[in-house]
Amino acid sequence: MTTQDGLLVTLTDIAHTGRAVGRDDNGRAIFAAYALPGDQARVRVTRHEKRYALARLESVITPAPERIAPLCPHFGVCGGCHWQMADYAAQLAYKQQIVRDQLARGGLPDVVVHPTIPSSSPYHYRTHVTFHVTKQGRLGYVADDDRTILPIDVCHIMRSSLAALFDSVRDHDFSGIERARLQVGSDDGDRLIALTPIKRGAPVRLPDADATISLLDADTPRALRGSGSVLYTVRGKDFQTTGGSFFQVNLDQAAVLVDLVMASVVDPIEHALDLYSGVGLFTAFLADHAAHVTAIESFAPAVFDAAHNLADHSNVRLITGMIEDRLNHITAPVDLIVLDPPRAGVDAAALDALIKCGAQCVIYVSCDASTLARDAKKLTVSGYNLMSVQPVDMFPQTFHVETVAVFDKS
Repeated sequence: MTTQDGLLVTLTDIAHTGRAVGRDDNGRAIFAAYALPGDQARVRVTRHEKRYALARLESVITPAPERIAPLCPHFGVCGGCHWQMADYAAQLAYKQQIVRDQLARGGLPDVVVHPTIPSSSPYHYRTHVTFHVTKQGRLGYVADDDRTILPIDVCHIMRSSLAALFDSVRDHDFSGIERARLQVGSDDGDRLIALTPIKRGAPVRLPDADATISLLDADTPRALRGSGSVLYTVRGKDFQTTGGSFFQVNLDQAAVLVDLVMASVVDPIEHALDLYSGVGLFTAFLADHAAHVTAIESFAPAVFDAAHNLADHSNVRLITGMIEDRLNHITAPVDLIVLDPPRAGVDAAALDALIKCGAQCVIYVSCDASTLARDAKKLTVSGYNLMSVQPVDMFPQTFHVETVAVFDKS
């Protein structure tokens, strides 16, 4: 029903973008931000398409049982969190459903998707955040309109030591900086600020903070103060991570990912590949079980970190380059492939090259259910069986879900 106050709709489902789904009087799908399945609500349509519309919650008439009061004063405007209005048990169920639905849409409707493994803390879990900078030089997040930079005063998903670092620099004038990444290591006192300037080579005013500082000029980190890196410890292994290099934001869940991957590794392994290997998180554990490990990563500073982190492993070969280029030069037989690609999933040429390797087992660590579904379908068509799918809540209060999917060659 359409009224002067907006569209009255009953929400019945959840989409992989985190929006609740309902239908208007004509049967057109309505995807409503900040609404929940079970809500009866008024929504304001923000974008019309032929077969669907995007909308924003205006008011809740009858709330879903899972609806709670959000914790953050920026919620509903800031684009960082999407589900603070849902209790945590519901968030976990939504993520399991999203993975299941995306696999079904991708042509894999009969796959068993296990319940989502919860984070040890639904808040205060992030070890690093990337801020954009307003025209006034303030740190902020990109708002939910994907354009506006919203200055923030508090962020409840930051780890407490990271929040303390933010508090120490938020009054600094970051003019001339495009992005500022704040990061803390496993030790609360291990702190890093990585600055990306708007203009390459332009002078940078350094914040007065008890932290190492690096400059990401053309994506190449350069230490301006201190080491320019932090140290993470996962399951007893240390990982140096330079400013700009990727590491999982949720340390407790990073350990869970390692456990899930290694639980699917069946000894003996002669040759394992770690693709999109970063600073060597999975490589380090694979090296304890495989005679040889080849790790491929495109970001050269991360490979530098990996060389440091894996210095004690003589059975590891590190390769810098794009997966689709470097895989075609792997000539030795491959028993196992572990891959942890970005949200865009695996490039088509890279996936073709991966399949040609003929590994018996492929363990795919995904941070996007839709691209996992796309790549999983291609793997199954190529002769792999999808044996298990385990969602992991790496990002509470958001719709993002990490998944470990294990494929075995028939």
